[in-house]
Amino acid sequence: MLEVKNIHKSYSGKEALSGVSLTVPEGCIFGLLGPNGAGKTTLIRIITQIINEDQGEILLKDKPMTPADVRRIGYLPEERGLYKKMKVGEQLLFLAGLKGLSKPQAKQQIKYWFEKLGVEGWWNKKVEDLSKGMSQKVQFIATVLHQPDLVILDEPFSGFDPVNANLIKDNILEMREQGTTVIFSTHRMESVEELCDHVAMINNSQKILDGAKEEIKSEYRSNTFMIEHTKTIQDLPLDFSLISSVNGRGEMYTSQIQINNRQSPNDLLKVLIPMIEITSFSEKIPSMNDIFIMKVGGGSDE
Repeated sequence: MLEVKNIHKSYSGKEALSGVSLTVPEGCIFGLLGPNGAGKTTLIRIITQIINEDQGEILLKDKPMTPADVRRIGYLPEERGLYKKMKVGEQLLFLAGLKGLSKPQAKQQIKYWFEKLGVEGWWNKKVEDLSKGMSQKVQFIATVLHQPDLVILDEPFSGFDPVNANLIKDNILEMREQGTTVIFSTHRMESVEELCDHVAMINNSQKILDGAKEEIKSEYRSNTFMIEHTKTIQDLPLDFSLISSVNGRGEMYTSQIQINNRQSPNDLLKVLIPMIEITSFSEKIPSMNDIFIMKVGGGSDE
């Protein structure tokens, strides 16, 4: 769907992006991750042609992106921007017109999304009378009502309570199932775990990680296993390292053991079975939050 090729961007001599390249597959949810000030928003603004790159190229479906292509994109920025004195219906009609929808088309799509998000009766509400979460719903509708091929969401769950956050998540997943490509920029790693198929991470203006989410998680496996058991683990052979062991209720323990590459989980079990009674045994797969902390460390300056 989208190819970002060797993008450079500087502000007053300070690099915001340095040679960033990405390929966003069609019909996926692509997580764009990184700490504050890493360059994510700058990249999104270049993709949406709000600002120009200093060097590099953006391709949409294998063709250089043009100003007309922006109509095929839905963009929900982190900093919201609705006209506070306008009524919700008038606001959405106006924004739909900017994306090329006729008035009848716009009304049909607005009605559809009002029903999907449970906001029937909001047409004559003034934006200034809406809560942050309510305003967020309106802006989400404005982002998707023209049925864009590519949707870019920058921290879309900010301001939502858990119920409405789940409602928006369900709609994002439904859009993916219908073939829409979604770029999803967030700091919330639990949302990345739930939603994203592919991820890329930017830090200090450079891409430091890129690939299918499950492949990345597999790459960062450390051969560490979680064991729930009775009795204590003692005198492990040198090929096995007891990282931690915590006594829970009664005689139950939860332990983490790392094995070296020459040994298998079966080898570990052979060592443990005569020593303890095992009630649970599973590999510890790193979460995206673990990988984020590992790669980013202390973060980045704004």
